[in-house]
Amino acid sequence: MGIFDAFFLLDRETVRRYAVEVLHYYAPEEETLCEEIGDGNINYVFRLRSLRDGRSLIVKQADRLLRSSGRPLDQNRSAIEAAVLRLEGELAPGMVPEVYDYNEAMAATAMEDVSAFKNLRKELQAGRVYPHLARNLAVFMADTLLPTTDLVLDAEEKKRRVRFFTNPELCKITEDLVLTEPYDDYKGRNILFPGTEGFVREHLYRDEALHAEVAALRLNFMNNAQALLHGDLHSGSVFANETGIRVLDPEFAFYGPMGYDIGNVIGNLFFALANKRFTQPEGQGEETVCALETCIAGVYDLTLERLRSRYQEWVTLSLYRVAAFREGWLRKVMADAVGYAGTEIIRRTVGDSKVMEITSVTDPDRRLPMERALITLGRCLIMKRRSFREGRELTELFREILQRREA
Repeated sequence: MGIFDAFFLLDRETVRRYAVEVLHYYAPEEETLCEEIGDGNINYVFRLRSLRDGRSLIVKQADRLLRSSGRPLDQNRSAIEAAVLRLEGELAPGMVPEVYDYNEAMAATAMEDVSAFKNLRKELQAGRVYPHLARNLAVFMADTLLPTTDLVLDAEEKKRRVRFFTNPELCKITEDLVLTEPYDDYKGRNILFPGTEGFVREHLYRDEALHAEVAALRLNFMNNAQALLHGDLHSGSVFANETGIRVLDPEFAFYGPMGYDIGNVIGNLFFALANKRFTQPEGQGEETVCALETCIAGVYDLTLERLRSRYQEWVTLSLYRVAAFREGWLRKVMADAVGYAGTEIIRRTVGDSKVMEITSVTDPDRRLPMERALITLGRCLIMKRRSFREGRELTELFREILQRREA
C-alpha cells in the first residue's frame, strides 16, 4: 500500500512527492518551489512551480475538519468541486481552471495555476474595473446555468446530476449564515459594528414583512433544483486580468435556483461600490464609481440578454418556446437574482463572514452610514425584487438611498 492510498493532510514536502509519484507532473530529480496559498477554513491549497522551466500547478485538498472549530465535514465536496470544474470547463471554455486529476483517497484536485489572474475583490478595491468584466460574468453564468436545467438537459440525466451534486452540509451553511441568522440571531454569531445594534434590531430582526420575503427566498433556495449552481460565486471566487476571468472554488455547488449565483455576483459588486462611495474624498474617484455602476447594471442586463439568446438557441420543446412562458421564466430568474443580491449584502454586513470592503473601513463616521446604507439597499432589493426590469434601476436605487442619507 502506497503512502497516498489513504488520506492524510498534505504539507509542502509531501505535496512535492504527490506531484511526482501520483500526478507524474514533475520528474523525481526536478527541483520545485512549493507554497501554501490557501487562507480558507476547510481546505489546503498549494502552488508548485518547477525551478527548471516554470511549469506550475495547484493542488487543493479538502480537510475532514473545519480548521476553526474541529467540526467534521464531508469530503465529498471535493469530488463535487472537481466534477463541476470539468463540466464548467466544457460549457464555458477558458473560464475555469483546467482539472488535471482528482484523487478520491486524498480528496485532492490537481488543476491549472491561474496566478496570471488576480483576485477580483482586491482588483476592484484597487480601482481596477475591467471593461470586459460584466460581459464575461454574464457569459459564464448564462452558459453554465441554463444548459444544466430541465429546459435543455435530458430529464433522466438531470435527475442523476441532482443526486450526485447533493451537497447538504455546505447548503446548510448557506441556509443558516445567509438566509436565517441575519434576521434571527438565534445562534449568537452575528457580528455588529458598534452603533448599528438598534438599526439592525429595527430593520432586520423585527421586520416581519421582510422575514416573510426572506422565508420565501430561503424555501426557494432549498427546494428549487433549477440548475447546477457554483453556490459561492462572490468576487473572491472570481479572478480577472485585462484578458478575461477565471472562476474558482465551486465546492458549494448544488442544484438550486439560478438567481442565487447571479445575485451573489451583483451583491458583491455593490460592496466595491459602497466602499468607494464612503472612502473616497469628495470629488475624487467618480470615474471608478461610474465604472462600478456600469458593471453592476451590465451584469444584470447582459446576463438577461445572454440567457434570452441562449434560450432561443438551446431550448427546443415547443411548450417551453412559447414567448409568454419564456419571458415569465426569465423574469422569475432575475427577480430571484435581485432578492439574493439583497440577502448577500445583508449577511456580509451583519453576519460573521464579512468582506474586506467593509472591514477595511474602521472610521465609525464612515463605517456606520455605509453599513446602514448597505442594509437599506439589501432590504429594498429583497422587498422590491419583482419590480426591477433593467440593471440601471439597481444602481439608481443605491444613489437614492445615499441621497436620502445626505438630505
